[in-house]
Amino acid sequence: MTPAARVQTSIELLDAIIESARSKGAPADRILAEWFRNNRFAGSKDRRAIRELVFSAIRACGPVPESGRAAMLRLAEVDDSILPLFDGSNYGPDSVRDDEVAADGGVAPEWLARLLEKSDIGEAEADALLGRAPLDLRVNTLKADRATISLPTEAVKTDAPHGLRLEPGTHVEQWPEWREGKIEVQDTGSQLACLAVDAQPGETVIDLCAGGGGKTLALAAAMDNLGKLVASDTDRNRLSRLAPRAERAGATNIETRLLDPKREMEALADLGGQADAVLIDAPCSGTGTWRRNPEARWRLDEGELARLTSLQAEIFDLATNLVKPGGRLVFVTCSLLDEEGADQFEAFLSRHQEFSAQEVTLPVGRPRGNGIRLTPYHDGTDGFFIARAARSC
Repeated sequence: MTPAARVQTSIELLDAIIESARSKGAPADRILAEWFRNNRFAGSKDRRAIRELVFSAIRACGPVPESGRAAMLRLAEVDDSILPLFDGSNYGPDSVRDDEVAADGGVAPEWLARLLEKSDIGEAEADALLGRAPLDLRVNTLKADRATISLPTEAVKTDAPHGLRLEPGTHVEQWPEWREGKIEVQDTGSQLACLAVDAQPGETVIDLCAGGGGKTLALAAAMDNLGKLVASDTDRNRLSRLAPRAERAGATNIETRLLDPKREMEALADLGGQADAVLIDAPCSGTGTWRRNPEARWRLDEGELARLTSLQAEIFDLATNLVKPGGRLVFVTCSLLDEEGADQFEAFLSRHQEFSAQEVTLPVGRPRGNGIRLTPYHDGTDGFFIARAARSC
């Protein structure tokens, strides 16, 4: 493909991504994967170039663009190599008309940018949300040790005790160390959130919103496979991914439970008041993960944010039924909005005065309300809010 043809293909893919974002359809990664699968004429260099163009254009735009062409013209404002490729050549984009307008830049749609500013995410921190994330690994202590593990490429230690960092795009799934369960892909911030749980061997620990089980596996390693670790979720598909991952990791103390929305305690009744620790890795807007999913900014609206904050409060109230006297509850969101972080945690403490905030001590992060906030700008991690509360004895 010529450089101009790559730009035109990227414009067409951006049209599909924009429409999908508006309709809450497939994410950008899936749209790209399907196009690559159905268009084998595009070689590996073409695929890399198209992917880079698409995601660079997404990052360059703030609000949802009118079209893929407007998004690419916005990228042309910050990348001088793009505009000359609007040359009207065969398979390339038409020449730019005098009346054409590029999409707006910025960090997010205006309403969302205001909320970030209200949550003290300044300009530099906001800009860092649109950078490219590194690839972080967690060395699985059930099978390996960070001090002695040997990998096919150089890695640097992160602030997490078992964390390593690689260049973005490293294909670790092809390594024997990954196939043997010695390493897991996990952002350093996510690893530190698990550290805040302080899960101990022999305890009863519940990962209440386990999803695909990334944090569950870290908790199993911290517990050295001793004790009871329950991974629960309402999403059958995501929860089903945990079993093969646990087998590969050698995690043997994990029990999964599928929850029925609004009737969660029916599946958890036997655990009422039994948990030493409950982790709430709550569903959220994902504002802290835009480095990995930049088009997520276009999928969020005020109604969805309101739904998520309401759901977080419901999950908090559910979790209180599971924590035993003297036990602890850890709240985590990959969001930088106070509505889903410090304010949500403060509202929980006001509703449940049998719980009191505990200090969370981590190697990085800054205090935010009664918890800690991690950001890409300050900490080199995804954005997280992490807080912990203890139930009175």
